[in-house]
Amino acid sequence: MSTFNAETAENLEDIEKQFAVKAVHQAETYWNLLTKIKGSKLKLTKYDDDIYDLLVEKFPEFKDPEYARSINEDEMKSKTGKERWRLFCEEFKHIEDYNFGTLLRTKSDSEYDQETTIFVVRIQFYAIEIVRNRAGQNDWIYGK
Repeated sequence: MSTFNAETAENLEDIEKQFAVKAVHQAETYWNLLTKIKGSKLKLTKYDDDIYDLLVEKFPEFKDPEYARSINEDEMKSKTGKERWRLFCEEFKHIEDYNFGTLLRTKSDSEYDQETTIFVVRIQFYAIEIVRNRAGQNDWIYGK
């Protein structure tokens, strides 16, 4: 019996499509939620405070909520950015699907679209959206 090796495994198109469908579904669900509840009143997980506290400790730039208004994908996915985020993400292994691929709007004043959406792991999504919600940056979506 052979052992599965993620480093040498082929990407199976059907599996990739299933991941994409799940990520799109999560984005649609979140958007629909924001149309019914102001982001500033929304709690994403029971760990929101822990996520926020560690985020501003590891990424002091997020202490200013304006930093979350526009996310720079190149900076986030640079070698340095990836390492900083990896260390942050590993602290949340206890959260279900913490490392599952998720869609994130790069600009809090935009809807999900091809130009302003990137692929991140779920805990990055939570961290950034918690900052945005606490600052009221997603309240404009309510009632839309």
